[in-house]
Amino acid sequence: MTSSPLAPPSATEETGEARQRAWVEVNTAAIQANVRALRRHIGPATQLMAVVKADAYGHGALPVARAALEAGAACFGVATLAEGVQLRRAGISAPVLVLGNLTQAEELRSCLRWQLMPTISSMREALLCQNLASGSGRSMAVQLKLDTGMTRLGVDWQEGPRLVAALRGMEAVELVGIYSHLACADAAPDEDDGLSDRQQQRFEAVLAGLQEQGLAAGCRHLANSAGTLRSHRQHYDLVRVGLALYGHPPAAHLAGVVPLRPALQIHARVTLLRQVGAGVGVSYGHRFRTSRPSRLAVVSIGYADGVPRMLSNRMDVLFEGRRLPQVGAITMDQLVIDATDAPRIEVGSIVTLLGKQGDEAIGPVDWSERCGTIPWEILCGFKHRLPRLAVAADPGVPTPAGPTAEP
Repeated sequence: MTSSPLAPPSATEETGEARQRAWVEVNTAAIQANVRALRRHIGPATQLMAVVKADAYGHGALPVARAALEAGAACFGVATLAEGVQLRRAGISAPVLVLGNLTQAEELRSCLRWQLMPTISSMREALLCQNLASGSGRSMAVQLKLDTGMTRLGVDWQEGPRLVAALRGMEAVELVGIYSHLACADAAPDEDDGLSDRQQQRFEAVLAGLQEQGLAAGCRHLANSAGTLRSHRQHYDLVRVGLALYGHPPAAHLAGVVPLRPALQIHARVTLLRQVGAGVGVSYGHRFRTSRPSRLAVVSIGYADGVPRMLSNRMDVLFEGRRLPQVGAITMDQLVIDATDAPRIEVGSIVTLLGKQGDEAIGPVDWSERCGTIPWEILCGFKHRLPRLAVAADPGVPTPAGPTAEP
């Protein structure tokens, strides 16, 4: 019987459709390996928070969260209310801290409903939580953030003990943690002007003040990925791990502290091949001209998918374990590579933009250094029109069959 064109596709069909043009491949085994390696590094007295904000830095929040939980992550950090609700709707019941500031009553009411922990940065938010929770007959778990030098969110660290005392006096609010965020932990120790040490000293001063007053701080945490790798002194009860979770050290001098495996690869297909002569201009503005008779391959991915246009004529792709240069301006949906020295490439061939093939690897730091930005921005830049495919195998040359698409 012929199926209806409106019938929902099978899992196999969805996978095939996802791999028609370009896609993000996320190795959940690498996520788990990174969690286990980080847990060995921090030791049994410290818990690991998996930071899955911004769709898990472009990796896909749900597959990453599930993999991290299986490997021993204790809780999650998100930036927005919607990100926390997404985890709850998917059946994830582990503690979730909303790292961003929620200032509206409706937002905080949703935290109460979905059992998400809001971050408190002022007395105003604390009172809102108290009023909402007392009116519902339920208690609300919150965490207090201290500004020790980031100059962003958080109450001034000197006001910390006063606000903790106020929170402890609120019957419907449960203070479960106190934390701060390091501004320069990824800088080399001799390049941050001592700021990380001063921030830690301020954090310690607040904790000491609480102890003097007999006030419990709850779960204490200070370290992000850089702090986690930089010093065991900054670990406390919990570390918040973002970039390292996905297999990348936050700075070159922190590489090798923990063995990390990059979890993300970007693949795309060749959609057209063309032979051109020497002196032919390529793409908008003819910013590249061939210097020899060339075989050019059009690849179906562009800046609308998250490949920075600034990389035009400044990046490579991998095919069969070797680098091929990208040429001409990167456009919204396409880019062109010089495949003259790759006679085996054909229409339908898969190239790797980020990832590893054989002994060759291209990582987000390769792109970020060329763009004058940071690898966090590169990873978060891949748009949702690129399907995320979760795989549980070591990275290698991609094949058209295997994993299934994540929603």
